[in-house]
Amino acid sequence: MADLALSISQVSKIFGGIRAVDGVSLEVSQGERRVMIGPNGAGKTTLFHCVSGAHRATSGSIRLFGEDITQLPEHERTLKGMGRTFQISSVFVDLTALENVQLAVLGIRSDKWAPWKRVGDAAGVNDRAMEKLELVGLGGKAHVGVKQMSYGERRQLELALALVNEPRLLLLDEPCAGLSPAERQRLFKLIQGLPRSLTMLMIEHDMDVALGLADRITVLHRGQVILEGGVEEVRVNPQVREVYFGQV
Repeated sequence: MADLALSISQVSKIFGGIRAVDGVSLEVSQGERRVMIGPNGAGKTTLFHCVSGAHRATSGSIRLFGEDITQLPEHERTLKGMGRTFQISSVFVDLTALENVQLAVLGIRSDKWAPWKRVGDAAGVNDRAMEKLELVGLGGKAHVGVKQMSYGERRQLELALALVNEPRLLLLDEPCAGLSPAERQRLFKLIQGLPRSLTMLMIEHDMDVALGLADRITVLHRGQVILEGGVEEVRVNPQVREVYFGQV
């Protein structure tokens, strides 16, 4: 257990009569890059919501670096070292890139409730925000309004926001969805270049991205894990080809 970043044990999530996640167990080692794949409706994003705290699991348990976080609210999981991006881009479009990250930095600080201070005036906020923008290749776009940024740049900005709290576990929900081939390749390289000390759990439909980043792959279907293994094992598995690729 000591070397596990994330341990999910028999987690289920039920919405009315729908069992979106059905008894999923999953262990991700520290420093590992795990990719979850599966057809639409497999329960991948719902499982992410349970891990991040956006949804409360109906049953089962979740441990983060050995600590039981099953009952913790979302913001407390963030403070314990969890970062996350979302399937649908979620940034403040009326602000600049820098202002978005400044707000994220301030959001995890104890002095965030100081209405007499401008966001950028709080000690260290601007430097830390710029550091994260540089990390994702947006240093030169700091003062550009999000409305003027491409969709790919917005996804890069989301990655910067997820890295603000120096997470030990990063959840990436389809980071390359909707990107052009060039944008997809740029974001792929950014994610690939993040420190190996950062554990990643990622949902990705682009198989080139998934197979290029993964140490191990978990396949979900109808809310259940049907296979877990290395890249080649998953690539040639006939059940995976049937449920994910629509072929045998």
